[in-house]
Parts: sequence; C-alpha cells; structure tokens
Amino acid sequence: MANSPQAKKRARQNEKRFAVNKARRSRIRTHLRKVEEAIASGDKDAATAALRAAQPELMRGVTKGVFHKNTAARKMSRLSARVKALG
Repeated sequence: MANSPQAKKRARQNEKRFAVNKARRSRIRTHLRKVEEAIASGDKDAATAALRAAQPELMRGVTKGVFHKNTAARKMSRLSARVKALG
C-alpha cells in the first residue's frame, strides 16, 4: 500500500490513466471489429469506409501510447490487404 503522499498521488494518477487508456483501447477495438464485420459480409464499400474510420483511431492510440507504432502499422496493413482482396 502507498504510504508517502507522492506514492498516493501516483496511485491516483495511475487509476485515471488506466481508465483513459482502457476506454481508448475499447474504442479502437470497436472500430477494428466494424472493419472485420464488413469484410466478413463481403461488402467492399462498407469495409473501405470502416477502414478509413479506423485508421485515425488506431494512429491516435499510437500517439497516446496505447499501442506500439509497429503493432498499429501491422494491423492496418493486414486489414487493408484483406479489404483490397474483396474486389
């Protein structure tokens, strides 16, 4: 348990940061799921639109430190390849 005032403050800050990051991660996963569902349905237009909506969310997650840059790049690359293959 945190005893010093500094440790108590850090614990409070960590809780807030955890909540923010969790919400951001959830939001990104929702966007990625929408892309997956559009790909599964075979609708290229919907998949393209969903991918365009997901990209800035994913990259925002990178700048905010939720995802690693290469992880986001890999996800975008694989999703865009699958959307492109729908044609």
